[in-house]
Amino acid sequence: MAEQEASGLQVLLSTLQSSCDKDVILNILSVLTDLLSLGTGRRIHYVVSKGGSEALLQALATAAQTELPDHGTLLPLLRLLARVGQRDRKFGLKVQKAEATDIILSLTRRHLGHHLHLTHCLWVLRVCASNVTTGTMLGINGAMELLFKVITPYSKRHVRTVRAAIGALAALLKSKSNSRRAVNRGYLGELLRLYQDWHRNDVSNNYIYIRRGLLLCLKYITNIQLGRETFLGSRGMEILFTSVQDCLSCKNLDPIITTATHILRKCYPKEHLPVVTVRSSYSFPLPGNASAEPPCEGSEGKWLKGDSESEGEEEDEKDWDNEDVESKEEDCDLETDVNKLRSRPVLDRPEQELEKYEALCAELFQNFQELEFESEEKKSLEDRTESLPSAPSHFIPSATSVKHPNCRWRNQSVTEMGPDPGEQDFKVPLQSWRKKEECIWDKNDENRDIAEKAQDKEFCEEKDPARSHVFALCSLLKDSAWYKKVFYPHCEASIDPSPEGRLESSDLVRNLLEKHRGDIPFHSPCFYAARAQCVKSIPGYRELAFPDFWGHQPPPYSKPVLERKHGLQRDKVLDDVRRLIQPGDVIGRTVFDLDDPSSLSSPAAPGCLTFFSKFESGNLRKAIQVREFEYDLIMNADVNSSQHHQWFYFEVCDMKPAVPYRFNIINCEKLNSQFNYGMQLVMYSVREALQGRPRWTRAGQEICYYKNHYRCRSAAAGGGGVRRRFYYTLTFSIKFPHKDDVCYLAYHYPYTYSTMMSHLDILEQNRNPRKVYWRQQTLCQTLGGNPCPLLTITAMPESKNRDDLEQFCSRPYVFLTARVHPGESNASWVMKGTLEFLVSSDPIAELLRKCFIFKIVPMLNPDGVINGNLRCSLSGDDLNRQWLAPSSQLHPTIYHAKGLLYYLSSIGRAPLVFCDYHGHSQKKNVFLYGCSIKETLWQAGCMVDTAVVTEDVGYRTLPKILDKVAPAFVMNSCSFLVEKSRASTARVVVWKEMGVLRSYTMESTYCSCSHGLYRGLQLGTQELEEMGSKFCLGLLILHLKSLPCSKELMAQAALLLDLEEEITDRAQRRCSNSSLESDDEPPCAEEIDYDTASSSDGEEEFLELDQEIQECLSCVEGETEDEGVTTGQTCSSRALRGLYISSQPAPNSTALPLGSPALGLCRGFESSPV
Repeated sequence: MAEQEASGLQVLLSTLQSSCDKDVILNILSVLTDLLSLGTGRRIHYVVSKGGSEALLQALATAAQTELPDHGTLLPLLRLLARVGQRDRKFGLKVQKAEATDIILSLTRRHLGHHLHLTHCLWVLRVCASNVTTGTMLGINGAMELLFKVITPYSKRHVRTVRAAIGALAALLKSKSNSRRAVNRGYLGELLRLYQDWHRNDVSNNYIYIRRGLLLCLKYITNIQLGRETFLGSRGMEILFTSVQDCLSCKNLDPIITTATHILRKCYPKEHLPVVTVRSSYSFPLPGNASAEPPCEGSEGKWLKGDSESEGEEEDEKDWDNEDVESKEEDCDLETDVNKLRSRPVLDRPEQELEKYEALCAELFQNFQELEFESEEKKSLEDRTESLPSAPSHFIPSATSVKHPNCRWRNQSVTEMGPDPGEQDFKVPLQSWRKKEECIWDKNDENRDIAEKAQDKEFCEEKDPARSHVFALCSLLKDSAWYKKVFYPHCEASIDPSPEGRLESSDLVRNLLEKHRGDIPFHSPCFYAARAQCVKSIPGYRELAFPDFWGHQPPPYSKPVLERKHGLQRDKVLDDVRRLIQPGDVIGRTVFDLDDPSSLSSPAAPGCLTFFSKFESGNLRKAIQVREFEYDLIMNADVNSSQHHQWFYFEVCDMKPAVPYRFNIINCEKLNSQFNYGMQLVMYSVREALQGRPRWTRAGQEICYYKNHYRCRSAAAGGGGVRRRFYYTLTFSIKFPHKDDVCYLAYHYPYTYSTMMSHLDILEQNRNPRKVYWRQQTLCQTLGGNPCPLLTITAMPESKNRDDLEQFCSRPYVFLTARVHPGESNASWVMKGTLEFLVSSDPIAELLRKCFIFKIVPMLNPDGVINGNLRCSLSGDDLNRQWLAPSSQLHPTIYHAKGLLYYLSSIGRAPLVFCDYHGHSQKKNVFLYGCSIKETLWQAGCMVDTAVVTEDVGYRTLPKILDKVAPAFVMNSCSFLVEKSRASTARVVVWKEMGVLRSYTMESTYCSCSHGLYRGLQLGTQELEEMGSKFCLGLLILHLKSLPCSKELMAQAALLLDLEEEITDRAQRRCSNSSLESDDEPPCAEEIDYDTASSSDGEEEFLELDQEIQECLSCVEGETEDEGVTTGQTCSSRALRGLYISSQPAPNSTALPLGSPALGLCRGFESSPV
């Protein structure tokens, strides 16, 4: 039956090609027009698939052969060709094959004097020109000259014909060859003058399509360098900018404004960033034969088409978010080789080297009787921190040192010192640093020691609820001099640089702390300061950022995502253009520059903000005052790199209150950002903190993110196929709450290395040693000489009898890591929640400790965090791309973390779960990436033989549990695909080499959730910490589902989990959680495509041309085209029928009736796709 139906359509099309009977042809065209005017474009595609384009082109060739073509046949034929051809992707090739280009041009020339017929020819010409090759041929044969005769000079007569001609010209100019020809013949200037005439005379905005069509012509011409240069020389920027200003008040003119903005941004003269070099201001000499990327100009990044990096560089731009892969390219990146997916690569180091990692698993060999009384000992903070700077570069403790009788295993923060036989000769070149030992707190200062001991005592007493308090200070000094005097004594001429001067500063700090102690859980300013003074950094930090020192208390509410104002991005782009066209009010003064030390100490100009970023995790390279209340900011690249700009964290002071300051961060690199979808940055006010509100808060208005005119210095000359990379601007406005306050702005809630170390000190001090087994060791020293801590947490044995000790040693391992990417501070907040829950007295935490032994590396990249990097370590490498073959010298934390995992696997104790905590800057929600052979093969479209490829689906259990228990977690955002580009990440390597089925990357959004309890709310530190604790709850449920448990444990867990489930259900009932997850982000409503090779969306063009044809049909019946307007309204169905009136057969015609069974028309279309 289907074959008969298809044959009916084919007979119809065949008859159209071969028949010379006018009435038959008219009836066939009438039927086709009726059928294709209904439903969707799928009907047209169906006709195309059956040879409809070829049949229509043949009919056109036949009709054009006569000296005087019959217009009753020709016009409906041209209309059908225009509608069918625009949806036929190979229409241009078919036109060439049928040799129809000359026919179409000939018909167009022949009908220059008859505008209705000319309009139909122009529609077909436009469709033909949509194919670049065909368009080029038409351009060579004089099509553009023909079209310029139609559209010039300016006239409001025959506007439909003018509109059709402009549409055809725009299609022709998509060809770069035609664009060059147009520029060389002076057509660009004519188009500008014509656009000005239409803009000036279209007072009622009746000719929007004509004005936009002219802008499209300019858009395509300026896709070539010659076009942009000519556009600038013709004052095109001024002309378009002025016309856009006239259109901003009318929302109906958005199509014109958007297209003009495209052109203005594209033609804005390109500049390099106003820095000496795009390489980082900080450099670090690498050990051995390794060397950083040479700091030569012109080689800071070789960028291929699509703004992605070339092979051999660090990673593709789309890889910067750990696991994010564009959906269109994802399938190509999937690993489809089953042997590679199953392979277990050989050990990357000598097997005997694994023995030294036994020292990091002392819980398996612990003598609890011997160490019982030592649990009562308390190690002072000073004892724990004094030894840190003298630690060897890469130390792995020996097993004998751990078992030494004098080992303070429970309170130990730093591993026993001793040389690593394999790395004795390696020395970090400390002499190259500009580090100075000067600190705000003198280590030998007796007064500081007394204050610290008092603070330690106070901290311990704060556990008593009766001692809970808030800040009492309500007044503050009148200006910010107090802050500079306290925290930056070397910058104040009034402060004596002698030790007595530092003593005065220390006294001020102590007095401040005594008067305004903060009730912030798990934070102590003195603990933080003691840890911070031992940190080794490249710039040699001598200042503490107040928020890190004082602490952060989550606000009592969550802030909704910022609602985006219509036209915001467009307005910001136009503001940038105004700088070029109207530079009169541009100041252009550099007020902060890391590359110019004199700018850091010189006083700020009156009325100018003061910036600073030389503190731990700080990142701001340069600040330029553009106007009185506007500043351009430039971020510093990662150390030993010229890339990775996203993380910023800086101090600003000397502000005026209630004045909107605009900040433009002009060297962002990602293609899009959550800042376009309601995300705000965070701000910390010192005055607010000292008035009892010590917290980071979401801040900023008029936030948007868009491509700018700054470009990276191009690759070396002669690099074929290499494109320049452009930067993006993050712009936002802030009204500061207080006059002369000291505020801090950051990309996300900062979490420094010193914060983590002091947090571990406090957790260790406040745990219950009778219940919590806590061991803190140094996994290794980093490349920069900072210790990377390794934690072991589990429950103490119930007793010393054999069964309890065996149960202790036989607990399965869970291995957790975080912060391999320094800019992902949200990962540290999630880890903070995990750690606090694990050592807490919560009954579920106690039960969880009895089920697992936790090995935790809370910060895999301390050096990157300390020095304000986004992605890399001091070697300039992304450490999460080094797991396949890490270097013990360049990537010590990865090398030794992998070694420890190898060791656990070698003794049959591979972790049940491995999870690497990350942050994701372009997606919402919290979710997991895992590994699955079958899902990868299915997604790639490969046939999977289930008899050969078997797989345990247990990798899905944990994410399903988290979807139920964690409000921020969304299962449908998870992915279990294994990509080739991720072969060297922790997740894939641990899954493949160690055989860990449940090997995950956990991604946390910087912004908000799309589902559940937190839908539409920006996540704060409280929600992130909650996610960390809920992850622990998920692990407990996983244990109960996956591993054998004692009856006692099951009963205890059932009681606790029933209570937990009741609480969770009650919370989630307040919010319906949809089971469907859309794409990571819909396109931004105002997203601007600045790709010079881009063209208008095809579907939009289809609709526009269809609408244009329908509008013209209302005038077909007996109308003489005169002055008219193009209003964009669609014609009625009654007017549509006027299409056929002039071509209907007479009553006595011998034409076949419309429903003739001989043609099989009805049956052929009844089942056709619609």
